[in-house]
Amino acid sequence: MTTAITTTADTEVDGREGWRRLSPRMLLVHPVQELIRLLPVLAGLLVASLQGGGNRSYWGLIAGGLAIGLGFMRYFTTSYRITPTHVQVRRGFFRRRVLTVPRDRVRTVDVTSHLLHRVLGLARVTVGTGQTDKKNDGVKLDGLTTADAANLNRELLHRADPSAVPAAAGAPAQPRSAAISGADTPADESLLVKLDPAWVRYGPFTLSGLVTVGVLLAFAQRLVNEGHVNLGKIGVFRRTLDHLSSIPLPLAILEVLVVVSVFVALASTIGYVLAFWNFRLTRHPGGTLHIRRGLITTRSTTIEERRLRGVEISEPLLLRSVHGARVLAIATGLRVGRGAERGGSVLLPPAPHDEAVRVAALVLGDDAAFTAPLVKHGGRARRRRYTRAFTVSVVLILAAGTLAATGQWPWWPAVGSLALLPISALLAADRYASLGHTIVDGSLVSRYSSVVRRRIALRSDAVIGFNIQESYFQRRAGLATLVATTAGGSQRYAVLDVETGEALRIAQQTVPGLIEQFLAA
Repeated sequence: MTTAITTTADTEVDGREGWRRLSPRMLLVHPVQELIRLLPVLAGLLVASLQGGGNRSYWGLIAGGLAIGLGFMRYFTTSYRITPTHVQVRRGFFRRRVLTVPRDRVRTVDVTSHLLHRVLGLARVTVGTGQTDKKNDGVKLDGLTTADAANLNRELLHRADPSAVPAAAGAPAQPRSAAISGADTPADESLLVKLDPAWVRYGPFTLSGLVTVGVLLAFAQRLVNEGHVNLGKIGVFRRTLDHLSSIPLPLAILEVLVVVSVFVALASTIGYVLAFWNFRLTRHPGGTLHIRRGLITTRSTTIEERRLRGVEISEPLLLRSVHGARVLAIATGLRVGRGAERGGSVLLPPAPHDEAVRVAALVLGDDAAFTAPLVKHGGRARRRRYTRAFTVSVVLILAAGTLAATGQWPWWPAVGSLALLPISALLAADRYASLGHTIVDGSLVSRYSSVVRRRIALRSDAVIGFNIQESYFQRRAGLATLVATTAGGSQRYAVLDVETGEALRIAQQTVPGLIEQFLAA
């Protein structure tokens, strides 16, 4: 039986038709969020006023006041209700909108609590509806109490579980705080894996710190532009530029690379701890997987197992060099467009490869998909890997040599570019070694790529179609790429560079009867 969700006393009821507002505690959160969005502009105006910008400081006060006003308006113009058949959110002041989602379309429930949310006992709930596009993040309720968030999670994804039915109206809510904080495993869930603190050693090899570097550079650039700051007049920047200009260019480049590498490694480690501390993956008997993680910002994602289409073991090059890997879910409703670490698809953070295989097998219910030997793709695929790698290298070497011969570049870049030949050979060998496929226990298994090696186990019953793609060069080599389409994850999973006959055989064995009607006698 499906019933409307119960709420705590902190939730206000708006109107007679069951519309509810978010927690009034969000009046302390929304204005801060708006101010954070305007922080670069406000900082630029502050710097400009300190440098004699006149009345620009008043514009900063006006912008801050508008931000606070918008924060209050977000609370007063947003309401929601849960009916036996729909989830509805109503928002907007000048343009009133009502977003309605059928409850049978709900695929995932994502609960996030930033630091300020946690201090106030709040959470943001995102209801996934099977849309994986970057521009569609599902239904968002930013400002529920932790109790309401836990109740909403159980209500939407455990409809058939009698124990998940909320208490009667007027009874005190009994939220499972562990679903939000990740501190303990609830009694009705089985623990599949939890974070080992020793896994932090894989943090520097994730390169997630590159994102931090990009964000800081973008913020600094905007601050400089808004405040009309002359970096040449700042002592530390002037001394750094003078030092780099006084040494040979190759040495200057090397120093910059070393400093950036150290910073990226440190930022990646910190990011690993912040994102995955207290990580737990549990299974609920009602047929859901629960992922809980986060140190300052906690996050809880719930995935219906019947919506799980497969599992991916991802091995980025640096992570693979230290025998590490991560596990990602292929399921409908996950925000894969935001990336594996920011999205809800991470089933295991960077960890030992053997642990990744174990967790993937537990989730999929089959270890053969990740331990069975793969069928190699033959000499044609090998030659194609080497041809592509050497073609790019030769073009770059010729370009560097031409620029050096015409006097536009010094000779050392042209000489150094010769190192691309052995690097290309190693890359081509690794790319070919990564290629493979098999069909085992009802799953299509494919492995490919080198920079980020992926082993994907896609359930055969999740495949809804096949595309056979042949470029001009593939046709000349007698090769093709078989692309399996599904409703989950990135929706396209490829078996690269197999012979055309083998591609047809894979399609026929994966989903019998699907492509026979398109084949000639």
